[in-house]
Amino acid sequence: MTDPEFSRIIDIRHIEAKPQTFTATPEECAALAKRFGLVKVQSLSATLTLARESAAVVANGRLSAAIVQSCAVSAEDLPVIINEPLALRFVPEATLVFSPDEEVELSEEVLDEIPYSGERFDLGEELAQSLALAIDPFAVGPDAEKVRAAGLFGDKPSGPFAALAALKKQDD
Repeated sequence: MTDPEFSRIIDIRHIEAKPQTFTATPEECAALAKRFGLVKVQSLSATLTLARESAAVVANGRLSAAIVQSCAVSAEDLPVIINEPLALRFVPEATLVFSPDEEVELSEEVLDEIPYSGERFDLGEELAQSLALAIDPFAVGPDAEKVRAAGLFGDKPSGPFAALAALKKQDD
């Protein structure tokens, strides 16, 4: 496994319940843009309050980012501002006891838990993953309709369903 592009190691023994800001450097932003297939990550930061709850650590706050992604239709550069609330819960790996072959139904609380081992976890990687989840993969810019109207996608339907429709017409 490669090293994360945006790593911020937190030692659970030194957590203070006060707001902290975690900001990506320009180099980390460039690496995240490459990882997520973005034109650019201009900025990424999160202001979080970390608090211990027994062996667990909760992080609450906001994730802020300025990115440039490609329009899903026209491929033009599309600037996007992300401002999302965050609620992360880190739990010791030992508390999540599931066999790999066991089918389990997870409760709502367990779905948001991020396991860690030892006394440290990488908050930066979780922030990077939160950024990835906040990106709209089908974002369209103002020129998207012009591209559609110009017929740049072709007049004939394409794809697997178009192929099936063509086969059906042959049978008729």
